[in-house]
Amino acid sequence: MTRWFFFLLSIAIGAAAGLYYGWVVNPVKYLEASPGSLRADYKADFVLMTAEAYRADENLDLAVQRLSLLNDASPAESIALATVFAVKAGYGEADLALMQNLADALHSASPTQESSTP
Repeated sequence: MTRWFFFLLSIAIGAAAGLYYGWVVNPVKYLEASPGSLRADYKADFVLMTAEAYRADENLDLAVQRLSLLNDASPAESIALATVFAVKAGYGEADLALMQNLADALHSASPTQESSTP
């Protein structure tokens, strides 16, 4: 009986000490991270979400502004890199079509609109 008591007591003390250390002594510090620091798969998802938003509101300036957050050379390059990844990762045809639609809109826009990234 005492053996189980000390076992459970040591588990409880260890859990309490771990929680105290994690919450009080050394808590997690959240940092602001930009979309440009994302991995390639998350960047592709970001481009896909931007393409979905563009389909909904047809605001090319806002889509270009969002794509500029990825810190690529241009929004067109962001779409191209994301499309290459999406093909390799097996994204669905509908998703690829959304990205292509955004790319087409970007290419058909005036050159001043594409270079107006902040």
